[in-house]
Amino acid sequence: MKTKFFVLLVATFLGFSSVFAQDDDCTKELSLFNDSAKAEIYEDALPRYKKLIKDCPKVSVALYQRADKMFEDLIDTAEDDTKKKEYVQMAINNLNLRLEHFPEKSPKGKIFSDIGKIMYENKMGSAEEIFKYFDDAWNMDPDNFKSPVGLYVYFLILDNLVDAEKRTINELFVKYDEVINQIERMENEQAVLAKPLVVKQENGEKLSSREARILKNSGIYLRNYAKIKKGINGVLGQKADCDNLIPMYNKDYEEKKDDKDWLRVAASRMSAKDCTGDPLFFKLVESLHELEPSARTAFYLGRLAEENGNTNKALEYYNNAAELEENPLDKAKDYFTIAEIYKKRGSFSSARKYYNLALENKPSLGIAYLRIADMIAKSANDCGGTTFEKRAIYWKAANYAKRAASVDATISDNANQAASSYEQRAPSKADIFQSGMAGKTISFNCWVGGSVKVPSI
Repeated sequence: MKTKFFVLLVATFLGFSSVFAQDDDCTKELSLFNDSAKAEIYEDALPRYKKLIKDCPKVSVALYQRADKMFEDLIDTAEDDTKKKEYVQMAINNLNLRLEHFPEKSPKGKIFSDIGKIMYENKMGSAEEIFKYFDDAWNMDPDNFKSPVGLYVYFLILDNLVDAEKRTINELFVKYDEVINQIERMENEQAVLAKPLVVKQENGEKLSSREARILKNSGIYLRNYAKIKKGINGVLGQKADCDNLIPMYNKDYEEKKDDKDWLRVAASRMSAKDCTGDPLFFKLVESLHELEPSARTAFYLGRLAEENGNTNKALEYYNNAAELEENPLDKAKDYFTIAEIYKKRGSFSSARKYYNLALENKPSLGIAYLRIADMIAKSANDCGGTTFEKRAIYWKAANYAKRAASVDATISDNANQAASSYEQRAPSKADIFQSGMAGKTISFNCWVGGSVKVPSI
């Protein structure tokens, strides 16, 4: 009995030793692969990669992450189309293997959209096949489908499928709203990171190297998102112009007037493109409001009231829309619309209140900062007892314009020009020296409130 136990113990020990030895071999091979791939010595890295995915596929997610970059380089430098296709297929397989062996570290939204991008960029597969990868990424894991290029290609392929009559124009409009909302959510994430750092700079405080890096990266992301939004709007192009929307929706109205989803998309498109003056818009809104009263229908009724010159009634509808709305991006739109009415009336304090409410819901809404800057600049003669104090208000206006530029790349050029213009109207260095106000704080008792610190010279 003791002999049998001893034999079993030895066998077990040898088994564990074998496992440990294999694990050790895998780790060593991974290290050698990583060193070669990092140094771009791919003639050595590729055979090691093939050995690892065969013998040690679960050694580390780092294997697949490093291989991503390796295949990207190999595809770019492939000698001929045959070799290029081979590397493209290996890159796709690499992503699928990562998903298989490390599902918890491989978000489907990223993996599937990466596969879609590789196929699209290298003309692999049909439009339907490529679209399916993007669509799976979107439907299974939208929170991790964050690639700006991937979102653009996803929309572009759908547009091509619409042109080929394999998808409907309404599907394209629905996807447009979804994709733009996704991009704006990502813009908001970056704007939230940037805002306290911009304010810190405005107060004359020095950013740490980490904070400066965060602010710089935020700006890069925001510029990229702005480019993608512009590209997507370009893809949609004339399909969404009033000249096309109105006859298309008129043609389908009788058949679709009881379809809430169709009415919702149609009303949204016509509102977004300012086609609200056409009688069709009223029919769409009226039908939608009867079927499903909501924040959106309240907003559209507000647009109609405003078109008819009844701004008080419009404000009621817009406020009602904002109260009912749960989506922060749409709520921001409601508040911004209210603010615009008050600004036109010259009620700057009320306008600022609603612009700020819009910014609370959409921090990347740079135009709201720019509007506040404009109102502050227009109030120069009403704020301050001396000429110096009145002109000092332009520093505050400039700060708001700079905030606009920092959170919204789509208007950064205009915002920076506005900031420069306001600074030129503020007291000069000579004015500061002669007044003896350098480094002092000026408070404003008008609707603007707050204060500015006079620059030191």
